Formats: sequence, C-alpha cells, structure tokens
Amino acid sequence: MNLCSKSQTKLYGLDEELNELINLYDNSKLPNKILLSGEKGIGKCTLAYHLINYILSNNEEDPYNINDLQINTDNHSFKLIQNNSNPNFNLIDVNSEKKSIEINQIRSLINNLNKSSFNSKPRFILIDNIEFLNVNSINALLKFLEEPNENTYFILINNNKKMLSTLLSRCLNFKISLSNEKVIFVNKLLFGDDIKNLINSDILDYYHTPGKIYDVLEFSKEKEIDLRTISLKEFLSLIIKGSYYKNDNKIKIILYDYLELFLLKKVSINYFEIFSYFLKKINNVKKFNLNEETLFLEIDTKLLNG
Repeated sequence: MNLCSKSQTKLYGLDEELNELINLYDNSKLPNKILLSGEKGIGKCTLAYHLINYILSNNEEDPYNINDLQINTDNHSFKLIQNNSNPNFNLIDVNSEKKSIEINQIRSLINNLNKSSFNSKPRFILIDNIEFLNVNSINALLKFLEEPNENTYFILINNNKKMLSTLLSRCLNFKISLSNEKVIFVNKLLFGDDIKNLINSDILDYYHTPGKIYDVLEFSKEKEIDLRTISLKEFLSLIIKGSYYKNDNKIKIILYDYLELFLLKKVSINYFEIFSYFLKKINNVKKFNLNEETLFLEIDTKLLNG
C-alpha cells in the first residue's frame, strides 16, 4: 500500500470537506489563498490533490468522479502531476535532506509563475508542511501572496503548528478534523482489517491519524517488529537505541507522539513530577531546536529503563 498524497486516487473520510470546496469553486467563490489546518496524516494534502484534479480535469477525458470521490488514473492532468510535468501545478515541500523550505524554492516558484501560462486553466501552488518555511522563504512568499497572478490558487498545508500571523491573515483557514469513529472507519478501509488486530492495545491510540498509523505499520514492517506483542515502553526504547529517528522526520514524529502517549498513560500523583519534567523538556527541544539525542537518551535511561 502507498499512502503518498500525490498518488492517492481515493479520498476517505473527508467527503464533506471536498464537496464544500467544490461548491465554492463551482459558484466562483473559492478563495485564491487557502489554508488547510489539522493533524498531520489526516488527509489534508490528499484532499488538496482531489480538489485540484476536480478542477483541472474539467472538460478533459476521464474527469474526476464526483460520485465516488475518486481520481481517474487515465486522466491527463493526473498523469502529468504524477510525472511532475503539469504546467498548471507546482508543489513546494521541504527536501528530504534539508531542515527547511528554502528561499531559492520560493524564488524559483515565483519565476515560474511569472511566465506566460500554456493554457487558460487555473494554476495551483500546493505548499505542504508550511512549518518548515524559514524566515527568508516566508518573507519572499508573503510579497507574492499580497497580489497573486490572476487565476492562480495557493493551497497551504498546516499540521496544527504555530504560524506567523502575517501568513495566517492572508489565507482563509479551513480546519480539517476526523472524529474518533471516523479514524477507526478510515483505518479499516485503508488496511482491510480492524486496527486492533494489527497493533497491541498498549501502543494503540485511535486519536492518531490514519497517516500516522500507516507510518507506524510501515516502520514496524521494515524493522520486523511485531506490533501485536511489543509494549509501548519496549517500542520507544527500540526506536531510541536504534537511532531510527535520525534523518527521518516520519520516525521522529512517531517517537514524539508515542513519548507523549507514554507520559499521559503514566500520569498519577506519584508520577506527576517526572511527567512534568520530561514534557517540558520535550516542548523546549521542539521549540528551540535543541539536541534531541541527549533528550531521548535521558528518557531511555531514566524513564524507560529506570
């Protein structure tokens, strides 16, 4: 299974949100600067790709299937996006070897948008993981967002991270969420089985998004970890001792999420002091980009094996 947003032809759990956006577009009311906010892995980027295909595939062969909320794999616009060659679509995201979305990426985007369009269709700019925009790239982007080119739409993906008010004020914010019941429902559709049959209840948190659960399952498969038998404490210690979080943002997110789950499960009067201590350290490391390895090793020594 591949849950890459770009290649996801089926949309799960966000039908109301897509229909709302489509209705706005059909009535010429779709804002040209949209912010999709919500937990990472909930399907925000997939939602954006489906909206974009609905619009770009209009008047093409094999258009978007609005009844089934499905992209036709034979559609021309879809194929061009898969090949990174669609003249009406630009994707900006943090490069795997970088820590931020850099200003040269924004400058290249602006240069491309200032060129004449190949057709009369709308042009879309999808910026994923906007928390990785640095100060310089944000400033360059803000200038262009003030007066975007005609028939150009910006869709920004925010993973519930703090963002500059100057950027937020320029976009219409759509808050995306899934109820606990919907998460369970979507998981069953994606994995073809009740998630309780795949993951031990000790490390199962239904409030984790489908995308995050998928990443956990893929990680366990790659490292040959049996999630049906391993405990949460053992799982965390294994990630830290193996240094699997290094140079892999997905595993780092998994580690942070499960550390917070572990601390919350341990909350008690006798445990409150150490809970507060590590929760504060985790927040400071995230906020000030401090040394993560030192934090994780301390947690493994004092909390997981103490």
